[in-house]
Amino acid sequence: LDIVNYYADAGTEGISLDSLNKKGGWSRKRRAAQRHAEETIEYLLNMYVRRNDLTRPAFLSYNEMESSFLNDFPYKDTDDQVSAWREISDDLSSGTPMDRLLCGDVGFGKTEIALRAAFRVVLGGRRVLVLAPTTILANQLYVSFYSRLNPHAVNVDIVSRFRSEKKIKAVQESILLDKNDVLVGTHSLLNNDIYLKNIGLLIVDEEHRFGVKHKEKIKCFKESVDVLSMSATPIPRSLNLTLAGIYSISLLQTPPLMRLPIITRIDYFNENLICSAISFEVERGGGVYFVHNNVRNIKSVTDRLRVLLPRFSILFIHGQEPPKEIEKKMDLFSSGNIHVLVCTSIIEAGIDVPNANCIIINNSHLLGLSQLYQIRGRVGRAHRQAYAY
Repeated sequence: LDIVNYYADAGTEGISLDSLNKKGGWSRKRRAAQRHAEETIEYLLNMYVRRNDLTRPAFLSYNEMESSFLNDFPYKDTDDQVSAWREISDDLSSGTPMDRLLCGDVGFGKTEIALRAAFRVVLGGRRVLVLAPTTILANQLYVSFYSRLNPHAVNVDIVSRFRSEKKIKAVQESILLDKNDVLVGTHSLLNNDIYLKNIGLLIVDEEHRFGVKHKEKIKCFKESVDVLSMSATPIPRSLNLTLAGIYSISLLQTPPLMRLPIITRIDYFNENLICSAISFEVERGGGVYFVHNNVRNIKSVTDRLRVLLPRFSILFIHGQEPPKEIEKKMDLFSSGNIHVLVCTSIIEAGIDVPNANCIIINNSHLLGLSQLYQIRGRVGRAHRQAYAY
């Protein structure tokens, strides 16, 4: 029984137990899946062909305003950022919709390139939609976009489950009154036509976390929408579309100045190793992620760590907690008031805490490779040596 695991929660729809005794059940399911895949492929190819024949007004550069915006970026561009922005700028300046994949390692500057594209499109009189796979990442993107764009009179807002009905209503009214320029949120934005009004650019962050239907849904609404997808670990389908010439691709392969590679080691579960890793990080003023991807016993793991490390403040966090609670705990950890954050893979999607430079991933064999890659990328985002266990 110890190697039997939950496949899905009891409330998940469309999941039924199968049996090897059912004659022809498996082959019937395979035929249905193949037919569905072929229908999807035909639909997608037809849509991409239609997109290639479309034209739209070019988003031209307003040199003076754009130069002022670019000069506000506090870091020096890497060579790859320069070439990626040149390629995206050329796409926006052309008369056909962009479909580009921006591929770069965690922390290599994808968001800055997306900000520049958003600024150009807003100056061209159209709105920008920024999609994130989770509410926490949407919140963080909102902070990045707001702090960078708001000083340049660009109106940035967010719709998420952290916001009250009253605030969401106010956002919808501002869109109807043409007072919103950039809207950040999760894929739920695609289900309401108000949010799609006058969209010129769709930015999809952590593109590998979205399903095909979500990504293509917006293109059905507005086939002439420009699309910029971003990922550190693109899914095979996206790479296939890139190699086939349907997507364009820009690569960010140069690490930012002073960035150190993360020292990664694989070990058996060892309480002494865990205690020394956490103590080392906390005593040099940093924070530690302890990833335990099981909601059912995350509290007992947290209690065990508290017994082992009574001097340190330790909290746990997972996606089934109330939104306000998640936000409060993340703020405590970001500000350094919590030393160790025991968490599920909720932190996978782009949370940026520069002061956290040690991550311990428990039962890592139960996570996928791209998941591990993304989770490990939560550390090492500052100029300090980071460690992943």
